[in-house]
Amino acid sequence: MSHLSASFSATLRVRLADAPGSFARLARAIGDAGGSFGAIDLVRVDKGTKIRDVTVEATDADHLARIVESVRSVEGIEVERVSDRTFLMHLGGKIEMRSKVPVKTRDDLSMAYTPGVARICQAIADDPESAWNLTIKQNSVAVVSDGTAVLGLGDIGPKAAMPVMEGKALLFKEFGGVDAWPLCLDTKDPDEIVAIVKAIAPGFGGINLEDISAPRCFEIEQRLRAELDIPVFHDDQHGTAIVVLAALLNALKVVGKRIEDVKVVTTGVGAAGVAVTDILQNAGVRTVIGCDHEGAIYDGREGLNAIKAAYAKRTNPGRLRGSADDLLAGADVYLGLSMPGAVSRTGIERMADDAIVFAMANPTPEIAPEDLPPGKVAVVATGRSDYPNQINNVLAFPGVFRGALDVRASTITEGMKVAAGHAIASVITDDELGAEYIIPSVFNRDVTLLVASAVAEAAERDGVARRSRG
Repeated sequence: MSHLSASFSATLRVRLADAPGSFARLARAIGDAGGSFGAIDLVRVDKGTKIRDVTVEATDADHLARIVESVRSVEGIEVERVSDRTFLMHLGGKIEMRSKVPVKTRDDLSMAYTPGVARICQAIADDPESAWNLTIKQNSVAVVSDGTAVLGLGDIGPKAAMPVMEGKALLFKEFGGVDAWPLCLDTKDPDEIVAIVKAIAPGFGGINLEDISAPRCFEIEQRLRAELDIPVFHDDQHGTAIVVLAALLNALKVVGKRIEDVKVVTTGVGAAGVAVTDILQNAGVRTVIGCDHEGAIYDGREGLNAIKAAYAKRTNPGRLRGSADDLLAGADVYLGLSMPGAVSRTGIERMADDAIVFAMANPTPEIAPEDLPPGKVAVVATGRSDYPNQINNVLAFPGVFRGALDVRASTITEGMKVAAGHAIASVITDDELGAEYIIPSVFNRDVTLLVASAVAEAAERDGVARRSRG
């Protein structure tokens, strides 16, 4: 399953002989190596040669290296420089702090800082709630990680996690207008993480937990939710859950099934798997069966940790046993939140007609869309951008926090999450809805607006809003 991607792209600065056929040989070398052209720019013309910047896309880093070597091997072509476009984007980091007020005069300085700032500090000391109006608290979120469960990379540590957290902060600003700050912590101890987040919380209106490994992530989030009066949201759990709900609501419309009637089988009972199950049950799903690498989770199974034992009590009402492939017999929906190979083509063939398959392991799905049995599966979604129907958390978290901050919510309730899922689903009209279009584009600016409005309304309805949207 090879797909060319901009994430593995480079700009090659090449010197070519200024003669007929030179560029054709360059193009042939790239094509022979399986690469793809992007932009082609003429840099300058020297005597007898032309200097061009050529952007190429590959499937992975090794493929990119093979493309470069293929070009180098062509007589009459000199590769002067290779610039990895992804590394260039990250040079110096992706975000910065900017001033909202000018400091051009002595008056500006005296109001922004000393002595004028003392009056503002005293006002907050007299009325701590005024910090919402007089500081960045009203629009700020801390993106907190310990780097133990980063993307598909696992435990790579806080320094290596920074590019992801910077990216998260960038997306908060770009899509939700929220000022977010990456905070990567050099500790894996839940007590220390909780203590640190509590200590920095006064400066923030919300806490976004990110890429913290299970089962510690459950304890950390639960403790912080109980001890802080601002929203605490573990995006790996709840962001995923919200977008899965949105996609499933629309997929069920496509196949003409009711959410109350479907049988759902999941693989993966970690952070995302548990949260997805919870939101689906809150939205009306009655039958969910979760599986781990040993098979079905059921009440009474030996060796379950506390999280899975609690999960078993609220799922699999028939206490069914067997592998994921076995349990897919007659299932309407398969949700993959695990690893490649978690289910097989044979298992999918056992599903009910007009089956729905969300294979969300990244970068390699549990089962590749092209390996699904023809005619059995009506709707497919993955976590990848190079297939239709990408389950992408950026559809959820900017709007969720935008809505929560707008009403100064004290927490994020299950009702707010379900409302967010319905809001995302509603972006696609019935006329637009189809098997390959059940989830809106992350670049659709209506998404954040609708999610924020729905979340704020749900916060008011659930009694956790501290001010009205009006």
